[in-house]
Amino acid sequence: MPGFEVFGKEEQQAINDLFEANGGILFAHGFDAMRKGVYRVREFEAAFAKRMGTGYAQAVSSGSTALKVGLKALGVHKGDEVITQSFTFVATVEAILEVGATPVIVDIDETLNMCPVSLEKTITEKTRAVIPVHMMGSPAAMDEIMAVAKKYNLSVLEDTAQGCGGTYKGKTLGTIGHAGAFSLDAGKTIQTGEGGMVITSREDIYTRARAYHDHGHEYSKSMGRGEEGALLTGFNYRMTELQGAIGLVQLSKLDMILDNQRKNKAKMMQGLGQLPFGFRKELDPAGELGDTIVFFLDSKEQAGEFVSKMKAAGLGTKNLPDAIRWHFARHWGHMFMEHGFYADTWQQEWQKSADLLERAVALPVMVNMTDERIEEVTRKILEVAEKVK
Repeated sequence: MPGFEVFGKEEQQAINDLFEANGGILFAHGFDAMRKGVYRVREFEAAFAKRMGTGYAQAVSSGSTALKVGLKALGVHKGDEVITQSFTFVATVEAILEVGATPVIVDIDETLNMCPVSLEKTITEKTRAVIPVHMMGSPAAMDEIMAVAKKYNLSVLEDTAQGCGGTYKGKTLGTIGHAGAFSLDAGKTIQTGEGGMVITSREDIYTRARAYHDHGHEYSKSMGRGEEGALLTGFNYRMTELQGAIGLVQLSKLDMILDNQRKNKAKMMQGLGQLPFGFRKELDPAGELGDTIVFFLDSKEQAGEFVSKMKAAGLGTKNLPDAIRWHFARHWGHMFMEHGFYADTWQQEWQKSADLLERAVALPVMVNMTDERIEEVTRKILEVAEKVK
């Protein structure tokens, strides 16, 4: 997720331009007489919605808050159940807890995304929403997930933190469900340091998201910000003008980022395709981001040996296994014990997921990889494979 790779003089100039344009007003709201018509966050929202092909975008302070704001905008309340997957960043489940709902966590399948069969088996009369996650740039089975959601009248919030710009059967990730949540932190496809976005095609969902992220403000067209009323109880999850200015520049680089990643992944796979291992199942290879290559060893022990030899050769991994602690539910005992769900069973849950994830090795694909670097990485991986039998 290499937005940081292409972060440089253009972003710096955007910050300088902001100060020159309005004296450095960094608050995204108000100060109308002073800011000279400069509203970078509003510009970023409009540009993001246009790029994703949807009606509305609400900028927020982080990807984690995008999930929370999205759930509130979809009407999830205390006592509701929200289903998500076992392989995701911990923030997905934290956001469910933040709105007072109960997380229900289901297995993944060979796509390393939500298993639609596991999803349907877990639905109860308390289920209100589903959060499928497009992990490591590859789309989830959205046709099947949306069919299940429609059958049971459930809202769908796509966690697109790791899928910005990807598509599934021609549809942009984040626009297939009722809303999509994006992360713009320093490690994502495009970044604003911290930041996030909630997108939707429905005005009512957008209106609630906009209000909730800003203390409930109704955004009146006839009275000032200090006089207008509140639509609901909210909180402060606002994005700053600095982030908006940077986001506009990064968004302009998104297509280049995706193009380079996909080309580099294809070059790597020309060599790595001969590995004697199974690769991650991709439902739409043309639509995935191209930022990760995942393959499976025969056992957890073999995977451990493989990664150990990779490190000795100066190679790193991505999420699997180096950050599995933060991306697989079986490691979140602190949360289960504190909040009282899966408190007695978490060490035995999600065995299907464990059988996949503990054998998986994920390789990062970067934007600025040279052909020489691609050849070096490919050669070293093949050499390691020869030593691990």
